[in-house]
Amino acid sequence: MKTNFRGKAIEILARGACMQAGQVLVCRNRKHGNLYLPGGHVDWGEDSKQALAREWREELGVPGRVGRFLGVIEQAYQARRGRTCEISIVFEVACPRISANANPPSAEMRLEFEWMPLNRLKQAGLLPRALAELLPAWSARPAAAASRWRGSPS
Repeated sequence: MKTNFRGKAIEILARGACMQAGQVLVCRNRKHGNLYLPGGHVDWGEDSKQALAREWREELGVPGRVGRFLGVIEQAYQARRGRTCEISIVFEVACPRISANANPPSAEMRLEFEWMPLNRLKQAGLLPRALAELLPAWSARPAAAASRWRGSPS
């Protein structure tokens, strides 16, 4: 979803962290190489968990069970199409149909999926960058939601 604020758009994204055996499933855009967690835009009338479940099915072709809230990351950055502002809402996802023993196939030609060790997210270039730092801690311990918000400097 894009929400307008004084004529500017803020993108709201729901992202899923599927973790198995010390690894997390990441998604790579084949054309541009960007690495991020599976998920995507929240559509009008959806809540973030519904959006993530829909995006998971669309991208991976299998259902995922959206679980506990992990955190929120707010960022502003310069993209190919200009200045972009995003709010990413991150949840755990359980997906019994995929295993960390093999990279799952993509249901969308523009994407590919791979398992990445949690301790290699920074070096791999996971976006948003703050997520690479925060995700291992978020997944390791349940903490108050207030400590799970991270804004990035403009």
